[in-house]
Amino acid sequence: MDIFNVISLLGGLAMFLYGMRLMGDALKQNSSGTLKAAMGKVTNNPLKAFILGVLVTALIQSSTATIVITAGLVGAGILTLHQSLGIIIGANVGTTVTGQIIRLLDIDASGTSVLRFFQPSTLAPIALIIGIVLIMGSFFKNAKSIGNIAIGFGILFSGLLNMTGAVNDLAQSGLIEKLFSGLGESPVLGYITGAGVAFMLQSSSATIGILQAFSATGLLTFKAIYAVIVGIYLGDCVTTAIVIYIGAKAEPKRVAITNILYNLSKSILVLAGVTIVHRLGLLDSLWERPVNSSIIANANSIFNLGCALALLPLISTYEKLSRRLVKDEPVKESPYKDRIEALNPVFFNTPALALQSCYNLLLAILGASRSNIEKAFRLLEKYDPAVHMQIQAEEDEIDHMTDKVSKYMVEFLPQLKLPYHVSILDQYYKVTAEFERLGDHAVNIANHAAAMKRNNTAFSPTALHELSVLESVLINILNETDQTFRKRDASAAERMEPLVQVTSELIAVLKRNHLKRMSTGECNVYADAIFSDLMVEFHRIGDVCSNVGVATMVRVHPELADHEHLYFERLHAGGDKAFNDAYDLARQKYFSLLQRKTENAQAESGPTQPPAAPVAPPTRPDAGAPSGAKPPEKA
Repeated sequence: MDIFNVISLLGGLAMFLYGMRLMGDALKQNSSGTLKAAMGKVTNNPLKAFILGVLVTALIQSSTATIVITAGLVGAGILTLHQSLGIIIGANVGTTVTGQIIRLLDIDASGTSVLRFFQPSTLAPIALIIGIVLIMGSFFKNAKSIGNIAIGFGILFSGLLNMTGAVNDLAQSGLIEKLFSGLGESPVLGYITGAGVAFMLQSSSATIGILQAFSATGLLTFKAIYAVIVGIYLGDCVTTAIVIYIGAKAEPKRVAITNILYNLSKSILVLAGVTIVHRLGLLDSLWERPVNSSIIANANSIFNLGCALALLPLISTYEKLSRRLVKDEPVKESPYKDRIEALNPVFFNTPALALQSCYNLLLAILGASRSNIEKAFRLLEKYDPAVHMQIQAEEDEIDHMTDKVSKYMVEFLPQLKLPYHVSILDQYYKVTAEFERLGDHAVNIANHAAAMKRNNTAFSPTALHELSVLESVLINILNETDQTFRKRDASAAERMEPLVQVTSELIAVLKRNHLKRMSTGECNVYADAIFSDLMVEFHRIGDVCSNVGVATMVRVHPELADHEHLYFERLHAGGDKAFNDAYDLARQKYFSLLQRKTENAQAESGPTQPPAAPVAPPTRPDAGAPSGAKPPEKA
């Protein structure tokens, strides 16, 4: 043995671990939508959850990832703790698939046999060739992701072959024989060794793979490695628990505790079972026999599957124990608690889940802001301090949610690999500030209403009637904004723009009418200041909604990304027939409504009031800078 053997062994180990990581990450990246759909359909049937855990783990090649994602879903309220337990047990079985793949090392094929293609020495270069062709060629949408899977597979087997060659050289020194013979005499030491290595490598599959590579020396016996295999289970689940526990709430922590309890039970069951079977003489033919990669893979699979079948009926017991060990934290809960907790970093490796969490919370922010604006509109007609307090409390929630989702998206962005996912996150990041601004405008309107109440000032009936028309068009714009973002509806964004243009023209008319009322004494000076401030708030609400439409249009039509504002300038300049027709209809509708409101207000005010100026739909203004699609100043 010399230093070069050690370097070769460590280099092979590095290639093996990197290949496994690359393949696993690419599998998770490429299958995130599948994971989301599958886990969302879990029922209270433990057997179905168990099968799902097996399949998902076999797909992404990582029990740790499966269990961490499950804990995230439990924390987000998508799954219950009870539903997750079957997935946890299934994940422990699914992770044995990697070992079954590595057992291809044992294929003994002649030079002319078709089986030679399945030997790692052949599979590794084939996988690498396929991977680099897919990555460099980009023949289809997911070619790069699939290429990374193939590259990872090839690197994994190349590292495995390198390790195998290195340990064969080391075997001649007698070191490996001494090491594993010592483990054979002390199952406890073997158990601790397996747990320690798995904990350091953070992967049971990788640890089993290394053990399979060492088996190529022919010096490993069953009595020396069975306790090591069982110890690997504990080391891996401790790593998983640490990942889950960081910043987690009670329910995700219970998922981690349950995984540890299950693996401890599995360890006891396997160690006791092997000891009993050995003393009965049923393992005599295997006990002292050198094991190969296939025997290690089969033992690992049998241990996991047997324990799963034996312990699956006890999931209710595990649930009760986890609830005793992890107590609920008595805290004042936000009404948006579940959506906020769904912003879990464990979803970063499955972008569809992380993006869905962002989307759900953004919908909550938009909904809260819309509701606050509608409440603020009602305060202008009749001030209610209780409603004002509700608006302020909801604004605090909006600010909190905005901070959470903004920080989450900033941390999430470097993890994204696909341009499609980046474009989604880009849209979400743009609209986050816009939705928060809507909440700010609601608070400003409510504060103006409170100021009028404190000063015993009110708008004239005519002003209130005119404001109700402006409010109705803004409510319509907000509805279209919701439709635009909720369904990524470009047509709703297009319907919004004529309404934004009409809003600007209504505000101009209302300002002129208010000035005339000031000249006749119908409205006082203090009301004039409030009225002018409200016109600014209303105009900015339209601008914010227009910006949401711009972000959605760019998401639907990426070619607009570099000249999005030119597109909307063309619309407002009359360069689009559909826009012109929609604009004419909206202008006629709301200016006619304004005319009726003015006439009604005149009739209610009596003959002593001077006649209000008639309101007619104005002619289309000359083109200028668009009223929407521009960043509004923070109100």
